Amino acid sequence: MLSCDLSNLCRDSQLMLDFGADWLHMDVMDGHFVPNLTFGPPVIAGIRNSLPDVYLDCHMMVTNPAKWVEPMSKAGCSCYNFHYESEMPEGGHKALIQTIKDAGMKVAMTLKPTTPVDVLFPFLDDLDMVMIMTVMPGFSGQKFMADQMPKIDAIRSRAPLLDIQVDGGVSPKTVDQCTKAGANVIVAASAIWGSDDRAGVIKILRDSVLSHGKGCIPFEHGRDCIPAPADRKALSTVMESRTS
Repeated sequence: MLSCDLSNLCRDSQLMLDFGADWLHMDVMDGHFVPNLTFGPPVIAGIRNSLPDVYLDCHMMVTNPAKWVEPMSKAGCSCYNFHYESEMPEGGHKALIQTIKDAGMKVAMTLKPTTPVDVLFPFLDDLDMVMIMTVMPGFSGQKFMADQMPKIDAIRSRAPLLDIQVDGGVSPKTVDQCTKAGANVIVAASAIWGSDDRAGVIKILRDSVLSHGKGCIPFEHGRDCIPAPADRKALSTVMESRTS
């Protein structure tokens, strides 16, 4: 949402939902884990107060994710998506996952492109979603990294019903590579913001999930994933918060 009119943040959030985005994907950057500094709990709380039913998928690009669990929960975060590579509290990744669940949020774990996928395997049963970055985090306008697709395939083969999200350079031209590999939650930024037909772009992304998403689409508001009947609505496209 950083690329919207920030003086009308909630209005533009609603506009994206009206165009067909199912979630709002909020990039929270602390200026340490990545160089850029964005927004934190007060902005999340403002969106939650204006849009009480919206699913806020918060990508936490922060050095110390444990520090922000309680503030983000109180602000109204729906899914707390932290990086595997960030600093962990005592007890490691599993302790942080449990803390997030105890705070009442869904929990997701993200990998940078440089991190091998097998580090995720011990946590798949504990997570609501995993996210594969197809650009380096913290910078917009990067080229889609197609060489990350085997990571998606490796996760899908081990977790047929898990939500797998892809973030970075995804557009109508690249989305099929993601969904054919097994992704069922698509994050898009410039492809939506830069289009004169934003609703049309969102439809293309969703249709790709329905066509190639390995028979697995999430429930509304991020509940557990099940094999999808042909008539079930795909919760596949999310509104990216990174500046386009």
